Amino acid sequence: MIRKARAADTPAVLEMIRRTTFFRPDEEAIAHEVLQQATTGDGSGYQSYVAESGGRVGGWVCFGATPCTLGTFDVYWIAVDPDRQKTGLGSRLLAFAEQRIAEQGGRLVVIETSGKDLYRPTHRFYEKNGYRRAACIEDFYATDDPKLIYTKAIT
Repeated sequence: MIRKARAADTPAVLEMIRRTTFFRPDEEAIAHEVLQQATTGDGSGYQSYVAESGGRVGGWVCFGATPCTLGTFDVYWIAVDPDRQKTGLGSRLLAFAEQRIAEQGGRLVVIETSGKDLYRPTHRFYEKNGYRRAACIEDFYATDDPKLIYTKAIT
């Protein structure tokens, strides 16, 4: 079941993000901030959902309209518990986000990620789900850590 994230989900989502080992502590802090803003309805525009099974959070997706655009949305975060990866849960979360985006008049989804080798499975995941690499900004996150930008047109 995919449902709107609640403040009570915060510890489970943050532990899941930590367990993926993909994110630095400063990135985990940003995830906490974004999740908190989404669940308190502070007007930030973040839309946050969790996948839950048997009372346990197994995945999280957060997206929102890109400011100063018409119909462009960013997927800011998507994470799946390491125990649930390679089960299709990430694809279901992404499809769910795309459906919600389309319902809100979205036409283009943008996802940014690291270009480091560690993220190759992430790149394959986006490509498998119909995203194309639209840009690469070298040395963006750090020296030898480019930003890759993936996009997908939706209707």
